[in-house]
Amino acid sequence: MKHHNYNVKLEWSGNLGSGTDTYNSYSRNHIISCNDKYDNILGSSDSSFKGEKSRYNPEELFLYSIMSCHMLWYLHLCASEGIVVTEYIDEATAVLIENKDGSGYFKEVKLNPVITIENDDLIDKAHQLHQQANNMCFIANSCNFKIEHHPKVILKN
Repeated sequence: MKHHNYNVKLEWSGNLGSGTDTYNSYSRNHIISCNDKYDNILGSSDSSFKGEKSRYNPEELFLYSIMSCHMLWYLHLCASEGIVVTEYIDEATAVLIENKDGSGYFKEVKLNPVITIENDDLIDKAHQLHQQANNMCFIANSCNFKIEHHPKVILKN
């Protein structure tokens, strides 16, 4: 069994002068960086939790990680099966439940990819590979909630 290690740096940039003196005295802004990466990610909390709307929040990045992992496995499987994908666009949604005490959890994720392929006779197979991509996705395998797939496969003009 192979092991892969990942390192990410998170730096809070939201000290407005008095630290976390009160709940409202600090910004939720932070910077996410990795060695050898060109750009940093500007993060904050969701605007519902006093975050800056123009920055990515952890919930969006979590959803992105599921989407990206699924897409990368899907493209790999299509290439292996001789399905030529020319475009892949996903607009996924997620539902987060917030408990009375402020804790919460993801209830569900829905992936809605629109995939353009060149092979008319492989549309059914292109649909079927989404389940296999889900089974292979490291991140999906680490989730304890349902991930639904609603793919639309279309033929390139």
